[in-house]
Amino acid sequence: MEIIKKPILTEKASILTEKLNRYAFKVDHRANKIQIKSAVEAMFGVTVLAVNTAVVAGKAKSRYTKAGFVSGRAPKYKKAIITIKDGETIDFYSTI
Repeated sequence: MEIIKKPILTEKASILTEKLNRYAFKVDHRANKIQIKSAVEAMFGVTVLAVNTAVVAGKAKSRYTKAGFVSGRAPKYKKAIITIKDGETIDFYSTI
């Protein structure tokens, strides 16, 4: 099971990173906090102080096309906010 799917790079996540040394990730919905902590520490080589998780509900999407009105739903996902030790950073652009 791939625990960490991808980082969340939004304005709100960037502010958390700059001010509070926290990083946001999309994670597997079956992963618990202990698994997420060990995956981040192994992948990025940092010390994780805290893990907060939340399940983000999918948004309702709709559009009007030639075929008529189409409505659906974006999938839900699990988000993890990781707090790391002061002085350590995670560089998303150098790790692939």
